[in-house]
Amino acid sequence: MRAHIVLAILLSRFAASMTDWFFGGVLFHKKYLVYPEIWRRIGPSPTENWAIGWSIVLGFVTCGAFVFTCLAFQVHGYAAAIRFAMAILLIAPVPLLITNSLFIKIHPLTVVA
Repeated sequence: MRAHIVLAILLSRFAASMTDWFFGGVLFHKKYLVYPEIWRRIGPSPTENWAIGWSIVLGFVTCGAFVFTCLAFQVHGYAAAIRFAMAILLIAPVPLLITNSLFIKIHPLTVVA
């Protein structure tokens, strides 16, 4: 595998982690506490560590899948990749998040995060 592909996957995962940290951990963190009964208990536990580990692995898989999909569809350049990412975002995650927020008791700003 070429080094620039690996670098793209690592940098995209880093950017995704920082975005998640900023919105979920800094900006809207107190909104998670509005409905504490829907979240896992706070504190270290074997199941919490397991969930965190698998979410990290899944993040690398999805970032890698996006990079390889850009290669397969010959999406070249930052602007084209961002347009492609926005299209994918509007196809799956946004409708799923909105639907979940209609049926699960979570703060609206948590959905935005």
